[in-house]
Amino acid sequence: MKVISGSFRGLNLKPVPGKNTRPTSGKVKEAMFSMITPYFKQGIALDLFAGTGSLGIEAVSRGYEKAYLVDKAYKAINVISENVEKTRHAEQFSIMKRSANDALLSFSEQSLKFDLVFLDPPYRMKITEDLIKTMIDNNLLADNAIIVDETDYDVDLVGLGSVELLRKKDYKDTKVVLYKFGGN
Repeated sequence: MKVISGSFRGLNLKPVPGKNTRPTSGKVKEAMFSMITPYFKQGIALDLFAGTGSLGIEAVSRGYEKAYLVDKAYKAINVISENVEKTRHAEQFSIMKRSANDALLSFSEQSLKFDLVFLDPPYRMKITEDLIKTMIDNNLLADNAIIVDETDYDVDLVGLGSVELLRKKDYKDTKVVLYKFGGN
């Protein structure tokens, strides 16, 4: 697993040991970043189910100012820490060992707003809509924020009128869905 582009291009990232973490494949990651390139801007990124930290590290490598990397598993947090150290720019990352909902509450208390959000929860959880609603309700999304959802099912964002579907692409058993938050 490598950083694909930007200032950390070619950097080898360590995977999380075991079978509990499903890393984003290089092909899917490359396609994901190709999808978001037209909307790319500087700002703050959030990788809410970070696993290895690969998506947040890639975002910073490509120009985002900072990435918040969240995971609740100790093994993942240890790997994220090691991968962030490899960048030699640890100051551009904030690593949190928390559940997604606890992290979102903490971010709300800090009045953070994210410009780019990666959602890659365990597929069985099917919580994308709830997470996006929580982010909207807690004012965590900057205007025109991009949300990238990696999932195995079709998400129907019923009642989230401020979120626009931009693109959807299937890769074997993975779907990548790109949304844009239009503000309140």
